[in-house]
Amino acid sequence: MARINDNFLKLKAGYLFPEIGRRVKAFTEANPEAAARLIRCGIGDVTEPLPEACRKAMHDAVDEQGDSKTFRGYGPEQGYDFLRDAIADNTYADLPISADEIFISDGSKCDSGNILDIFDPGNTIAITDPVYPVYVDTNVMIGNTGEADENGAYEGLVYLPCTAENDFVPAIPEEKVDIIYLCYPNNPTGATATREQLTAWVNYAKENNSIILYDAAYSAFIQEDDVPRSIFEIDGARECAIEFQSFSKNGGFTGTRCAYTVIPKDLVGYAEDGSTHPLHGLWSRRHSTKFNGASYPVQRGAAAVFSEEGKAQVAALIEGYMGNATLLREACQKIGLPVFGGVNAPYVWVGCPEGITSWDMFDRMLEQANVVITPGSGFGAAGEGYFRISAFNSRENVEEVCRRIEENLG
Repeated sequence: MARINDNFLKLKAGYLFPEIGRRVKAFTEANPEAAARLIRCGIGDVTEPLPEACRKAMHDAVDEQGDSKTFRGYGPEQGYDFLRDAIADNTYADLPISADEIFISDGSKCDSGNILDIFDPGNTIAITDPVYPVYVDTNVMIGNTGEADENGAYEGLVYLPCTAENDFVPAIPEEKVDIIYLCYPNNPTGATATREQLTAWVNYAKENNSIILYDAAYSAFIQEDDVPRSIFEIDGARECAIEFQSFSKNGGFTGTRCAYTVIPKDLVGYAEDGSTHPLHGLWSRRHSTKFNGASYPVQRGAAAVFSEEGKAQVAALIEGYMGNATLLREACQKIGLPVFGGVNAPYVWVGCPEGITSWDMFDRMLEQANVVITPGSGFGAAGEGYFRISAFNSRENVEEVCRRIEENLG
């Protein structure tokens, strides 16, 4: 008898974004005239073309694959040196991170789930609430939780509430936890953490021999100079943190797929007998066994993000998306809704009108405005009463969304 992994049976309903897709599909099938005017501001998918520098680099790399003299087969699982060096020289230029501490992958979503392979299922896990659903669901799948209650909270996880009162940055837990998920700039709230707040988390992790899993996938959108762009800007983070970064949102690689994870060689975990072991080597072993590396043309395209042309083109993309965020913020503020985020991140986190749940708000926006948003409760119990609007869209579409918000909610 082939046994299944019973942990999958604990998962609630479906992953948030497929559920959104199901509802949108049902609505458009029932209302075909609305399909043509539907604008999607729900899932955080980019809409603008890949930067020209990246496209050219990928074309050139494909041409190399067509010549036996320059053809490349299997590449290094950890990533080509040209990309690892480019990341170290640019993203971490002034930080104590070396190229061989950077692991190239096909997505930080994958890495943030796969990283659990090198940790024992018995660890105590702390997550923020609201939270990117992948952090929760992958812990459920691996067996780190019990069953979920009526609010969707899983037994065994330590939930760290993020509210308007604490600026969506959680308080340090009173109890000891082993692994902490932090995401800043935050998905879904668009909030950022200050240097002082991150320092407190690093100090806590070092005092408790904990590991911080730091998702910095939106760091390129930070506009304010005093906001940390990497956990490794904080003294001591090399001894307690892993960082996930991505080309998906800044370079538009959501469909092209390329990302990286940084694991310092100083970082250790503990075996059952109490002995310490570098996590860098464990992840390298896992990476080499279960992954054959991102494709050569894609890695060439990613490296082009750091060329002079690529930097200018990425900056233009970010400027466009952040301009969209400003418009969305202003439209929601204009009709009197509480608004957060959208300053250093491409997400605007909005309070629902009084008496309306987040899924009711989703249905209202879909049916009345023909706009797809993301209900806050899909990110956790603390997300109830909010909805997220993504700024990833064309300026024309965002201006139309703003008009519909004022028309249907004002």
